[in-house]
Amino acid sequence: MTVQEAIHARHSVRQYLGKDIPDEIVKSLQARVEECNRESGLHIQLLINEPRAFQGKIAHYGSFSGVTNYIAMIGHKGASLDEKCGYYGEQIVLLAQQLGLNTCWVGLNYSKINDALQVNKGEKVVLLIALGYGQTHGTAHRSKSVEKVTVLHGNEPEWFNRGIKSALLAPTAVNQQQFIFEYFDNKVIARSKLGFFSKVDLGIVKYHFEVGAGKENFEWA
Repeated sequence: MTVQEAIHARHSVRQYLGKDIPDEIVKSLQARVEECNRESGLHIQLLINEPRAFQGKIAHYGSFSGVTNYIAMIGHKGASLDEKCGYYGEQIVLLAQQLGLNTCWVGLNYSKINDALQVNKGEKVVLLIALGYGQTHGTAHRSKSVEKVTVLHGNEPEWFNRGIKSALLAPTAVNQQQFIFEYFDNKVIARSKLGFFSKVDLGIVKYHFEVGAGKENFEWA
């Protein structure tokens, strides 16, 4: 499965089987976590067989069950933290999909287990990503039209259209899709509107756009 195929196949899943993840898959995920941390300066952590974050009433309210593994998106506080978490977290999410796992971005419906996480001074936990073998593979979400999320200055290149279609498949908080992509002279501006976790969403959709459009075809402006 390619990354683009994973984008099409991946849907949010909240109910899991509790099935163990094989060691070789855990190693592949951990390697990607470490790679993302080196590149981004984040402090992402992979938690395996740690069910407590999703055992409380708040997780039940979010309809989560059987979650025993998750990715904690952690980093130094700052203006770019949320977007970085989205951009790099989605890379791990799509690798998980390629490895046969299911995932769900979780902004609020979890308990922070202090003795399971390493949060250094000046850092914060932005959100978690539930991870494992789902009871189902989830369902596709409704998407806005391409026209509602784009501003064009000149003719639209095919690569830009591919990028937007890929971005519209990205998970966003409560499926709000509060983002705009603007094109001019082979440059692209991506910006978020006001919304719940919209900066995290912006990072996620920017990664999707890069996969669909091809990073070699444009520059971020």
